[in-house]
Amino acid sequence: MSTNNSFSNNMRVIHRYLGFFLAGIMAVYSLSGVLLIFRDTDFLKQEKTVVSMIKPNANEKEVGEMLKMRQFKVDKTAGDVLYFRDGTYNKSTGKAEFKVKELPTILEKMTHLHKAKTEDPLYFFNIFFGLSLLFFVISSFWMFMPKTSVFKRGLYFTLGGVVLTLILLFA
Repeated sequence: MSTNNSFSNNMRVIHRYLGFFLAGIMAVYSLSGVLLIFRDTDFLKQEKTVVSMIKPNANEKEVGEMLKMRQFKVDKTAGDVLYFRDGTYNKSTGKAEFKVKELPTILEKMTHLHKAKTEDPLYFFNIFFGLSLLFFVISSFWMFMPKTSVFKRGLYFTLGGVVLTLILLFA
């Protein structure tokens, strides 16, 4: 029985100090997650003009790829100038000028936390953070004795959270 009690105490201690360690990270992660909800809007974004020199005489598909624009589409052509949404491309000179809307640098860096890929060193951080959150989920079941009403009520809340998530995912 004392081994189980020792294990429970260890889980609580790790849960507590890991929680304190990750409190700041969770605050930044939660704010950047909320910002990502608005990524398809102009919320908090600033307009910026970009001038880029790319390959002259590129076709429409190449221009879109070189400017890294999804769903690139030329609206009209006048002589050597291609007009597209918020910009132009001069075929003879290769000069492209267009407007983009971006988050301020600090907010862009925060949202990058969520979008890190395996080539990015931040992905190790994301793995650590994800595993830490999983540990929080598991260790929270050692915060109360299993026979108490608080624990049993907590299981109902856990089930409710799982069911709500499934409903939102599949609705």
